[in-house]
Amino acid sequence: MSDRPLARVALFLPVGMSTPRLFPVNPLPPSATLATALRLHWREYLMEGAEIGLLMLGTCVSGTLLYSRDSPLYSLALSRTVRSLLMGAGVAITALAIITSPIGRRSGAHMNPSVTATFFWLGRVHRWDAACYIAAHFAGALAGVLVAREIVGARLAAPPVQYLVTVPGTYGSPSALVAEFALSALLMGVVLYASNHFFLSRFTPIFVALLTVLYYGASSSIAGYSINPARSFASALFAWVWRGIWIYFVAPALGMVTAATIYVRIMGPNNVYCAKIFHDLHSTCPFPCRFVQLYEESTRRRS
Repeated sequence: MSDRPLARVALFLPVGMSTPRLFPVNPLPPSATLATALRLHWREYLMEGAEIGLLMLGTCVSGTLLYSRDSPLYSLALSRTVRSLLMGAGVAITALAIITSPIGRRSGAHMNPSVTATFFWLGRVHRWDAACYIAAHFAGALAGVLVAREIVGARLAAPPVQYLVTVPGTYGSPSALVAEFALSALLMGVVLYASNHFFLSRFTPIFVALLTVLYYGASSSIAGYSINPARSFASALFAWVWRGIWIYFVAPALGMVTAATIYVRIMGPNNVYCAKIFHDLHSTCPFPCRFVQLYEESTRRRS
């Protein structure tokens, strides 16, 4: 089965457009080996690495512009709240652009090991896809910080920027753990509900962007909340600051799996149709995709 051709799933466009569209579905067979996964999905793995690399690049550049003492914006004496909101907006715009880009629509735009692990737990991602996605996330995050350092120079390493490293704030590790857990759960809950609702699915990237602005605005740290192990690891490695790093590995995974558990208990296990953050109806889908069923169920409800 490893060399089987792509399956093509018929899917109709939203109301008002009668021309049917087809999108290829190319999931790994259950018995697939690592070699098969690499042969069939190497493009998606590279895309995921590139996506989080661009996200880290945008995060580092935005943080340097807003917080470096050598930045031209530093003389504006912006308040902490304004800087946080601008930082959140910069990261949110970057994330929105990536999710809705051709590569984001193709790979699913997870950009986060905890997101991939949660969809694997839900049975929507093959084990080898999950492993390769997560490896790509860590490699891509490191590459993104490396490129950012080449662009902005020593300002990225100097305090207070310090590679936007995520460490527990003034309230200590317990508060950081609770906050990371709660915000990760909220993000995954929103993604699952919106992406598995036919009308709301088109707005999922916007919901993710709005939550990103909120998270930075509410954070007491210039690095914002992490909710992403690869993002925290890359910053910690370059800054060589490991204080509380375990929080940023454990809390996002636990929070997202908890949100997925609650979602499945309320909505049912069959109401997770695909592992993509944003399904655009025509890009190749590398997962066991049932998005066409969501459309058909939505059509039946309206009729």
